[in-house]
Amino acid sequence: MTDSKIIKTPYHKKILIVDDDKSLLNMIKVIANKEGYYNVYTVSSGYEAIEVAKRIKLDLIILDIMLPDIDGYEVCRNIRLESMVPIIFLSAKSDEIDKLLSYAMGGDEYIEKPFSPRELLAKIKAVLIRQQYYENKMNKDNTYMFGKYILDMNKRMLLCENKEVLLTAKEYLLLEYLVVNRGITISKERILEKIWDVDYDGYDNTIMVHIRHLREKIEEEPSNPIYIKTVKGRGYMFNDDIQREYKI
Repeated sequence: MTDSKIIKTPYHKKILIVDDDKSLLNMIKVIANKEGYYNVYTVSSGYEAIEVAKRIKLDLIILDIMLPDIDGYEVCRNIRLESMVPIIFLSAKSDEIDKLLSYAMGGDEYIEKPFSPRELLAKIKAVLIRQQYYENKMNKDNTYMFGKYILDMNKRMLLCENKEVLLTAKEYLLLEYLVVNRGITISKERILEKIWDVDYDGYDNTIMVHIRHLREKIEEEPSNPIYIKTVKGRGYMFNDDIQREYKI
């Protein structure tokens, strides 16, 4: 008997591949098609990618960093103004700073060139399954109010007085993870494992950057936060006591 709760990879989802190397572009498309992903779009410049993202409701973007017009970071920044579509960065660069920057800009995964088709497919499946999981687990009452904010986990968005607060994909996932585990101190190691799927070594600054950006968006005094608290030597905690003060 098939378990109805098993999350299946959504092959019908729309994927955009962005790379100025036409041979690589075609190779990735062929690999994706052979695996069963048929709704694949390809472009070779940053501005084209931004236009496609505006016209089509995409489910995943595979984005090269080095493009002929604007780099992938700028493309990601523009897309993040309107969408939380998952983004996998491709890059020939292996420096840690490039990986950290890709995550800070809102990327979900980072793959170094050259890469194997098996690695790319594994990343695609992992991102789409994770996305499908969040979509499946939401229900109509899955919201959380704190202060003047509402975290709507159905629509995966943060509202402030009925206006959306723009968050990057990682900022949203980080906030949701802290809220779901509110009142509990979460270690940096655990956050990296759950949100970035990487080990702790070398990624401390990634968490600090995202925490700072979140505080700037939801705290009246980011340097003196009341929601996202730092627990010295242990990690971070979403302060559930504040929530109780605002309940009606």
